[in-house]
Amino acid sequence: MKLLLLLLTLTTTSIYAQNKGVLSGRITTEGDPLAFANVYIQNTSKGSTTDENGYFKIEHIDYGSYYILASFTGFKSKKQRITISKQETIVNFNLDESESLDEIVISGTLKPVRRSDSPVPVEVYSTAFLKKNPTPSIFEAMQNVNGVRPQINCNVCNTGDIHINGLEGPYTLVLIDGMPIVSGLSTVYGLSGIPNSLINQIEIVKGPASSLYGSEAVGGLINIITKSPDKASSVFADAFVSSWGEVNADLSFKANISDKIALLLGINYFNYSNPIDNNNDNFTDLTLQDRVSIFQKWKVKRKNNRVFDVAGRFFYEDRWGGEMNWDKSYRGGDKIYGESIYTTRYELLGNYQLPVNENMFLQFSYTEHDQNSVYGDVPYLAQQRIGFTQLTWYKTLNKHDVLAGTAARYNYYNDNTPATVNADEVVIPSLFIQDNISFNTKHNLLLGARYDYDERHGSIFTPRLAYKYKSDNETIIRFNAGTGFRVVNLFTEEHAALTGARDVIIAEELKPEQSYNINFNYLETFYTKNHNIFTLDASAWYTYFTNVILPDYDSNPNEIIYDNLNGHAVTTGVSANADITFTNGLKVLIGATFQDVSQTEDGITTKQILTESYSGTWGVSYSFYKPHITLDYTGNLYGPMRLPLLGDLDPREEYSPVYSIQNIQATYAFSDFEIYGGVKNLLNWTPNKGNPFIIARTEDPFDKNVQFNNNGDVIPTADNPYALTFDPSYVYAPNQGIRLFLGMRYKFN
Repeated sequence: MKLLLLLLTLTTTSIYAQNKGVLSGRITTEGDPLAFANVYIQNTSKGSTTDENGYFKIEHIDYGSYYILASFTGFKSKKQRITISKQETIVNFNLDESESLDEIVISGTLKPVRRSDSPVPVEVYSTAFLKKNPTPSIFEAMQNVNGVRPQINCNVCNTGDIHINGLEGPYTLVLIDGMPIVSGLSTVYGLSGIPNSLINQIEIVKGPASSLYGSEAVGGLINIITKSPDKASSVFADAFVSSWGEVNADLSFKANISDKIALLLGINYFNYSNPIDNNNDNFTDLTLQDRVSIFQKWKVKRKNNRVFDVAGRFFYEDRWGGEMNWDKSYRGGDKIYGESIYTTRYELLGNYQLPVNENMFLQFSYTEHDQNSVYGDVPYLAQQRIGFTQLTWYKTLNKHDVLAGTAARYNYYNDNTPATVNADEVVIPSLFIQDNISFNTKHNLLLGARYDYDERHGSIFTPRLAYKYKSDNETIIRFNAGTGFRVVNLFTEEHAALTGARDVIIAEELKPEQSYNINFNYLETFYTKNHNIFTLDASAWYTYFTNVILPDYDSNPNEIIYDNLNGHAVTTGVSANADITFTNGLKVLIGATFQDVSQTEDGITTKQILTESYSGTWGVSYSFYKPHITLDYTGNLYGPMRLPLLGDLDPREEYSPVYSIQNIQATYAFSDFEIYGGVKNLLNWTPNKGNPFIIARTEDPFDKNVQFNNNGDVIPTADNPYALTFDPSYVYAPNQGIRLFLGMRYKFN
């Protein structure tokens, strides 16, 4: 009996083995072996990696036809159809270097060019970068970009803006598909709700770009490029929850309405409705939010592949923060303190290539933003409408690549504050031209200028110059110089003007700011013998400002004083990014920035408030082939910042400590799904550590028990020994501590 079972087992094994094949081969690049490259058979769990000599072997493959894929970071993937019908099948691959290391960018010159060909340095961040630390908004996603910092401006409502190289949020222009959609009011409230599922890449230009984009691009710009309907996934879904009770969901799908019209629809929903007070001040640590954003993009196929895209977005958000026992019945009253904000927003943008022989494009956008909010018992009702249209013409003449255009911007802004006596309504026409001169393969010179006419301030001229040198070994050196200007919107200057008890003082008629900037950039990519890839991107900059408008917290602790600086301001610094890709699946991105941001008035130089002198970011990823798991460790570090105190008796620290927010994530991929999860804020760091309190006088948010002298100064009393008023503007980092998160993605092509 035992002999019969043994013979049966051997026979079955033999039959099984006869129906299984072996696939082997070698992967090379330009004749050299490519070690640790991935090889797998599509729609199966079969795969392998190459050894140090580039060889691979996959065994026990069922007979049949398959697609085999070979891939390696930094190289173009290849796919080949094979048939397993005998004991061993041999397939060899030669992989070419990928163009993904040289992305197409448009933000530096308003024209699609390879990143290495752009005379203006542009940093590019893909959706893969956003996935390393999933967030519910673009605002939070910027925390891992070197030299870019999301700044929380209010401890109660958690609104904020984005700083680039130490400059305040209003100096940063945020674009969607090249259109100035995010501006004015939405600088504070409109950076949330852009569906991450629709983002193709994010381009960042650090330094003035007013000669191309006009006002608000003094410090730099962030251009969010959305996916094209014909290149997006048929269905994409991404949702995650956190242990704090946050829920975020992204959903997108595309459809071909006809042979000529394709549609891409994206929906983002975010909800947080779990009041938490871990620092025990009876105020919410994180603002409660209920937000929906719907984005739709249409692509029309035309003759000769001419472009015609139209997109629209609807955004609604209900957010509040305040005392833990606040509810909407207390909205606008003086019994229980809360800050409640209803935001409704509509956006429309489009790009149309004219049906002429010349290369001409007409772009347009329109936004309408309505805000109904209360800060304690102070109502803030505001409306903003922005219309923008731009006609551009591209022409190549021998060594000259010319861009010329005209634009017009319509601004309407009105609110119920004393700063806005009448609605601000203006049309700003513009002309711009630039010439990118290619002397040869090594030397490029870009000359550009823009002319704007603002009836409030007259003519504004902003020239710029950019030079690029590219050596034979791919070393790129760039030098940029130019000017910038910025027209002021007081609300976006300082959100603390509406929250807390400080009075807003406008000392004079405010003039537009002017800036003068120079920037030096060095970029080089190294390839080791083992095919590791090392990219170094370093920059140094200097910007000089005149007519600077900065909120003065120091002259009077009960006031915020706005006026043009009687002097100048300077920001200077250096930053560097190192991007390293190893053949064993390890990827490292690390960056550091050192900066000095100050203003000089009446011969006295002071550091800018809420500005760090140094910062760092990092991201470390490692991918396992079996199983398909990727680990991501991301984080940032910020140096001390000068903080807004309420007087000499204020017991809170004048400077913030050095602090770091760190996160870890694991992602498991199978079929069309990804499951991911991890821990945010691993160190459980929050700004209340080391301080007696963060928000001043939370026990008396309406200042009912504060006593003032005849000069309006607060008098120390037994109930108020530090002579404080209610003030939530002492904020430099989020109050949200450690938390777990878990999510899932699905993509169907």
